[in-house]
Amino acid sequence: MLSRQKVFTLGFQHVLAMYAGAVVVPLIVGGALKLTGEQMAYLIAADLFTCGLATILQVMGTQWFGSRLPVILGCTFTAVGPIIAIASTSNLATAYGAIILSGLFVVLAAPLYGKLLKFFPTVVTGSVVTIIGLSLIPVAMNNAAGGQGAPDFGAPRNLLLAFGTLVVILLVNRFATGFLRSISVLVGLAAGTAAGYAMGIVNFASVGQASWVSIAQPFYFGVPQISITAVITMILVNIVSMVESTGVYFAVGKATDQKVEKGQIVNGLRSEGVAIMLGGIFNAFPYTAFSQNVGLISLTRVKSRDVIFAAGGIMVVLGLLPKLAALTTVIPSAVLGGAMIVMFGSVAASGISILSAVDLRKDSNLLIAACSIAVGLGSATLPQMFDQLPGFAKMLLQSGIVSGSLTAIVLNLFLSGTGEAPAAESQAEAGSAAQHA
Repeated sequence: MLSRQKVFTLGFQHVLAMYAGAVVVPLIVGGALKLTGEQMAYLIAADLFTCGLATILQVMGTQWFGSRLPVILGCTFTAVGPIIAIASTSNLATAYGAIILSGLFVVLAAPLYGKLLKFFPTVVTGSVVTIIGLSLIPVAMNNAAGGQGAPDFGAPRNLLLAFGTLVVILLVNRFATGFLRSISVLVGLAAGTAAGYAMGIVNFASVGQASWVSIAQPFYFGVPQISITAVITMILVNIVSMVESTGVYFAVGKATDQKVEKGQIVNGLRSEGVAIMLGGIFNAFPYTAFSQNVGLISLTRVKSRDVIFAAGGIMVVLGLLPKLAALTTVIPSAVLGGAMIVMFGSVAASGISILSAVDLRKDSNLLIAACSIAVGLGSATLPQMFDQLPGFAKMLLQSGIVSGSLTAIVLNLFLSGTGEAPAAESQAEAGSAAQHA
């Protein structure tokens, strides 16, 4: 049984693992729409506040809502382009009206989506989880080099910081035991940030400028407005997120060595729908299950939902106290990149572990895994190859997770039929020993 102090520390580690992904979306959207400094600060605070509420709802679970899996919800990158496009051609109130209605769609469509899970046998699930991990590795390497677009991208000091952070995490995992080993990523981030401060690349200016208190306000950017085109666009965005979240749920099931039931996925997606609606109401963003934290669960082997509940509570507090939130932004991108390498690699390894339960000597299974992973990874690393396609196709195919998942599902139907048991029913067959592969 973990003490409250340990639960809080482990929860804080999860917050740091996903923080960059959570904050970068409001920064990109706010910058593209030329929002004022005050509006940008609100956007970040509201995003963290809603992330926390959404995560708590997901972890607690009720009869109809919440997967009761240790899953953290964060804003989806898929929505960045559409939100900017909608707000640029109309206004933010129209974008948030579309987000609210698209969230309602997810709530209502979740049971129907649950009936499609028979198209996710083990070979499909293993391929999807592998794609999730592999498609995120370029993100880790970009951060390790200093962050895409940074003036010092690829500078030796950035590579040294990333490598040093990774080495610290590995050393703690190798030589530490118990609780210290479970917070190896937090130790690595702290050591890397301290080294960055010694190098003079940690800037606390954002902390001094941040306000102490910020209360999320419903409809901060105005009363929601409705545009059918905008609503359809955001529904498509959230369909993509539903597919991505399904892969994350299965990956969490593998990381925690538990059988993921269809009902958990349906309830989890309903919660995501509610979270998306909250994002629209508080003028934040659509939310989806974050794969960053799956790797952390695999690495630390701490499977308690209490830890994720604590992470949700910490995000709510950070959303209310921007000055505290700003403290977490001083971590250099290179340090985050070093930690991401091991976390995202762990997700890919979990997918490979799931595939180890599949007979790849069978030609159909080999082709399903090979083609879907290749398509998914190719789409993630070279999304511009789809730039000349219509908007709908472009949105779907530029997500490596979605393109890879669709490839796996279609090939499974074509080559194998639907005779294999769904992954939700066959995951446990992999055995607990495979979890540590």
